[in-house]
Amino acid sequence: MASKDTGKGWVCEWIRENFPMNAQILDVGACDGKWRRMLFDYPNMEAVEAWKQNCENIRHLYRRIYCGEMVNFDWDWYDLIIFGDVIEHMTVEDAKQVLRHAYWKCSDMIVAVPFLWKQGPLDGNPYEEHIQDDLTPEIMKERYPMLEVLHEAGSKYCYYHKRKQKTL
Repeated sequence: MASKDTGKGWVCEWIRENFPMNAQILDVGACDGKWRRMLFDYPNMEAVEAWKQNCENIRHLYRRIYCGEMVNFDWDWYDLIIFGDVIEHMTVEDAKQVLRHAYWKCSDMIVAVPFLWKQGPLDGNPYEEHIQDDLTPEIMKERYPMLEVLHEAGSKYCYYHKRKQKTL
């Protein structure tokens, strides 16, 4: 399933205002390539996608795609990393590990999350299950202190980004 559209237009405008067109961008959990399609004018966009079938379907959209789980992926640097509807699919420990690692290896990151959203595997894809289906603004603040609110997109969805004060 693709991520929700709520607030994506606002976030794309924020990206365009804050990152030059030659920015190195990583789309984590690319799924159907929605972020790539919305940011088509950024040529240096790469992706990480865990579900092999999705990798094959979107390979043509990205400069490079890494098929595998983000917890096993390492990189040197990206200007922006987009975690669009990703951390709710990870254990708390894995999400913390990935976000801490990313914090030091990017200029900024966007983390989009739905609140209190239960979801099981979809269309045979086990990675679609929401492991952290208990997320709320309070839990996000407690579990992920390296993030701060970028854009509230209603009461059930929010975009976070890298807290500039280095609080890990």
